[in-house]
Amino acid sequence: MAHDSKADEQLLSEFVEKLRATAGENLTSVILYGSAADGEFHPEYSDYNLLCIVRDTSFASLNKIAGAAEWWRKKKHHPPLVLTAKELQDTADVFSIEFSDMKQRYRVLDGEDVLHDLKVPMHLHRAQLEYELREKLFLLRQHILLAGTNEKALWDVMLNSLSSFTTLFRHVLIEMGEQGRKHSRQAVQELASRLNFDPSAFVQLMEVRGTTSDRKQFRAVDVAGVYLSAIEKVAAAVDTMQSSPTATNR
Repeated sequence: MAHDSKADEQLLSEFVEKLRATAGENLTSVILYGSAADGEFHPEYSDYNLLCIVRDTSFASLNKIAGAAEWWRKKKHHPPLVLTAKELQDTADVFSIEFSDMKQRYRVLDGEDVLHDLKVPMHLHRAQLEYELREKLFLLRQHILLAGTNEKALWDVMLNSLSSFTTLFRHVLIEMGEQGRKHSRQAVQELASRLNFDPSAFVQLMEVRGTTSDRKQFRAVDVAGVYLSAIEKVAAAVDTMQSSPTATNR
């Protein structure tokens, strides 16, 4: 069944209306960011990522919009990220991966464009990148242990983790001096050529997710072995990197 993007736009509009009705003047802006903001949304593996900028984050203020958030959750979407404008600015250095990605792919649904002039310091980027890669690698190993040789479980583990690792691979390239956002496949293949790892598992997973290949033509255990090995090699490489001398505000 084709994805109904028009219905999703109506859903987003309804959610914004509910937020505005309950938050009132406390709500500064609502921003859609990530794959849904630039046409790369995949209904099975992507989320609608929403950033809500508010003036006050007290329990009373959050409680006012809790009903809207619960309505959104019942539509099977994650609750929005709620920050003040000051928090957005003050934490940009420790969330350089997330905020620099936000600035590259976003759409203002309501209120002010708080991302346009946001400066994202990159001096902690490599440290965050190392942490994120290692944390997700350790979690991946746990899920692989639970999946064992169960084909469906292994496919689910890999397909559900794919976007996180391709995002981090793009940021490894940034740390290596590459500027500009690359599509996931291009980023993986370029990083593979630089770090000398086999990118085939990532390519196969992207094709399975994009329905251009049938997973039945691959053995999940074989794909998982190459997938895990590639991630381990990238994580080890990042461990030995020095922070990029070009790490400045983005």
